[in-house]
Amino acid sequence: ALLIACAYVLITEDDPVTNPLIDWEYIRNNTIGFDAEGMPEGTDPKENFKDYVLGTYDGVPKTPEWASEICGADPDRIRYLAREMRKTKKVAILFGWASARTQNADNLPQMVMTIGAMTGHFGKSGHMCGVSCHTGSSNGGPALISAGKNGLPSVDNPVDDSLNHSEMWKAIVEGKYNYTGDMTWQKGEIRNIDIRMIYHDNRCLLQTVDGMTKGIEAHRKVDLVVSHAHFLTTNAKYSDFVLPLTTEWEKIGGLLTGNREILIYYSQITEPLYECQSDEWIAIELGKRLGVDVTKAFPIDAKQQLFNQLAGSTVVLPDGQTKAPLLTITEADIAEWGVKGEPQQGVITLKEFKEKGIYQVERKPGDNYGYIAYKAFREDPVNNPLATASGKMEIHSQALADRINNMGYSKIKPIPTHIPPVEGYEATFKDWEKKIKGEYPYQVINPHYLRRSHSVFDNVQWLRETWPNPVFISTKDAEEKGIKDGDTVLITSKHGKVLRRACVTDRFMPGVIGLPHGSWVDMDEKTGIDTGGADNILCGPVSTGQGVSGWNTCICNIEKYTGTPLIPDVEKPQR
Repeated sequence: ALLIACAYVLITEDDPVTNPLIDWEYIRNNTIGFDAEGMPEGTDPKENFKDYVLGTYDGVPKTPEWASEICGADPDRIRYLAREMRKTKKVAILFGWASARTQNADNLPQMVMTIGAMTGHFGKSGHMCGVSCHTGSSNGGPALISAGKNGLPSVDNPVDDSLNHSEMWKAIVEGKYNYTGDMTWQKGEIRNIDIRMIYHDNRCLLQTVDGMTKGIEAHRKVDLVVSHAHFLTTNAKYSDFVLPLTTEWEKIGGLLTGNREILIYYSQITEPLYECQSDEWIAIELGKRLGVDVTKAFPIDAKQQLFNQLAGSTVVLPDGQTKAPLLTITEADIAEWGVKGEPQQGVITLKEFKEKGIYQVERKPGDNYGYIAYKAFREDPVNNPLATASGKMEIHSQALADRINNMGYSKIKPIPTHIPPVEGYEATFKDWEKKIKGEYPYQVINPHYLRRSHSVFDNVQWLRETWPNPVFISTKDAEEKGIKDGDTVLITSKHGKVLRRACVTDRFMPGVIGLPHGSWVDMDEKTGIDTGGADNILCGPVSTGQGVSGWNTCICNIEKYTGTPLIPDVEKPQR
């Protein structure tokens, strides 16, 4: 809603001579669907974005006041933001992944693209528009340094069933699901499915997938649950068998990256402790017992796999174009490793890379490693078309609408519009027009928390002692509810219940509570209340759009708990 209102300000206040806000040249040359004149052939001119924003046909101008009612931002702040994005300034319009982790957010990236196109912040130095999060930075450019492949063959999966995260637990419990292919966005097809076993390998799905309450039910319905685990994680807690797993410190080593310029090499620190084994060892031993030819999946051992990755690592040379081997590898290196390979010449020796544990591509002003996204497309869209039907940025995208509408979860229009999330802000009201709050009047957000990284480290007692994992509630809401700092509170959604101690603060706006992300579930089986404060207990298995998980779309009620006060997490037995 806020971005649509920004578009309204840009459209209504733009004057190419006295107040140039919109980059009309970019709109005309590089996009389709902005206004009636720019609509693709064969479409209704009335379905253009500009007329939607102005309310020409639906009678609802998408003004800053309209948006403020939905998003809470002051109308004048929305106007300020829109004016600051004007075409004559160097502007970066960047967003993270969290904004799209909501229900009905599938045309949000399309809306961001539209704002960036309107203001011309594509394809020019100092102008940028897109996602900027970890390695997903749209303007970061191709990797300058990359690890090689491990040499393992691809093994075909004979099963074509593919469950969307947001409906996985529901499908197991109810025996039906909407098949749309494995990341192929096919037309939705309701299928029957009878899952009898859940096998957890390297992901903490029960902890992190929407609808944890339904997930626990699914784990109890199937005949068998097996987990690979280092600790008694949430997956492991609801498993019949837990297979003890080696940590990264016990493995032979591996390669990591964090951006386009760096490659990290980590080495084995200790031999595997006790009965722990690697994922690969477990898979091979199970395969043997099932009569499977495991050499088809693992024809080479872990050391050879790591060597292949190292030998295949490449780096872009200072000319900005040429890729070369990163590592110099000698016959002596190959003999010392006891692997198969060929000597090669690189920019750093294998020994030096292992000792340093890192290689950073050197950057300096004026180097050849810079990257401007969409530069060629902006300058010559005819000869550098995008991979769309029109070759342009599609503000009106029939392909996007067809994909989502055919999948069967929800509906969108070809242009970006505001669609209220199923369990979003508007759903906190039983009467939106009269602003009468409903059964779940609060929104829940899940801030990342210093006690853990997502769900990792939540069993570390020192961290539990330092960071007690409260629920954050605004001073105004706490006063209305009679809640004081440190009180045990019950947080209830239509999907589950959790207990936490309250932290009353002015840092949260009224109507919003903050339940830190990633806490391990600790279910009281008698009451059905999670005393661990797991955020996904409150989230539901709701599928919209392309099936995007809606972790950040959650509503609840909060009240002072009348039962036994919650003991601090650090006083619970360590898991």
